[in-house]
Amino acid sequence: MRQLLLILGFICSLTADASDKLTIAAAADLRYAMADIVSLFQQQTQLDVRVIYGASGKLSTQIRHGAPYDMFFSADISFARQLYQDGLAATAPQPYALGHLVLWSPQQNMAGISLSQLAEFDFNRLAIAQPAHAPYGQRAKQALQAAGVWQALEAKIVYGENIAQAAQLAQSGGADIAIIALSLARFPELASQGYQPIPTELHQPLQQAYVITRHGADNLAARQFAAFIATPPVLDIMQRYGFEQGRFEQPSLVQQEAQ
Repeated sequence: MRQLLLILGFICSLTADASDKLTIAAAADLRYAMADIVSLFQQQTQLDVRVIYGASGKLSTQIRHGAPYDMFFSADISFARQLYQDGLAATAPQPYALGHLVLWSPQQNMAGISLSQLAEFDFNRLAIAQPAHAPYGQRAKQALQAAGVWQALEAKIVYGENIAQAAQLAQSGGADIAIIALSLARFPELASQGYQPIPTELHQPLQQAYVITRHGADNLAARQFAAFIATPPVLDIMQRYGFEQGRFEQPSLVQQEAQ
């Protein structure tokens, strides 16, 4: 309780001085959770917050090319870490959650269906995020490979630019099944059908982290939001959307094979 009071006191002390607008670049798996977090933050501070969602790799590239983002919430800590090492972030990466993948379809209940069963499953298209720049897409590919079905299914795979677009492909009929973030599958609009969690040992962990960028180094609102992220109401929102707290750098079959 004392720690919470100190954090809230820090937030309040910044409110009077934080006149800057806050622009956040956030991984697409945060689309629904971040909307709730920002809404709560704005209720308490009356600050102007804008969030741009996308694939972590593309957002990182935009920051490198001068995009005026004050904070960057990455679905893969490696992007945040590299920005910090290259002098493009004012703070070291701060882990905020561990993400999870699920097998989901808007047409049928996927609960109980494993990745290894997909090779014999009757469907036409499987949507995943683009592995080249979306961490959730990269991990989806790793999981399909570890399950031994990547080659059998590769011709059926369609790609979204990010994990939210992969879900939209399935929603719009562009795919029958999708591998998406648990945080999206928990949103009421997508939760009409059951989903199947994908074992975390099939892929590298989705350790997620944020940084205050070099552009946002002097933005007091960014520091205020960073303090807000650590408060119990925000942690409750993250938990509701399926983000795991306090367990990072977990081992995986992919990492073990690399060793």
